[in-house]
Amino acid sequence: MVRLPLTPAEVERGQRLGALLRRARGERSMLVTALDAGVSPETLRKIESGRVATPAFSTIAAIADVLGLSLDVLWAEINQPERGAVTTTSGGSAPARLAS
Repeated sequence: MVRLPLTPAEVERGQRLGALLRRARGERSMLVTALDAGVSPETLRKIESGRVATPAFSTIAAIADVLGLSLDVLWAEINQPERGAVTTTSGGSAPARLAS
């Protein structure tokens, strides 16, 4: 099966996803985060750097769960960059849910 090249919009969305995950991870170790999510640290590194712009849903769901991210918030954030960065709770470790 031949994989079609990514569109510029897909590449940009992948970069927003990586930035969001980096912000949500904060000071938490990439190694610990990856292992807790059941993915390799290299996979997490590639996603966070935007080198893997379209990771598997199950991978993103596992990482989001470990980071305390709602998939609804994650989807909204990566698809609407003008909304700005995810806000964090008072503890700063998990993003707050945006009001609907």
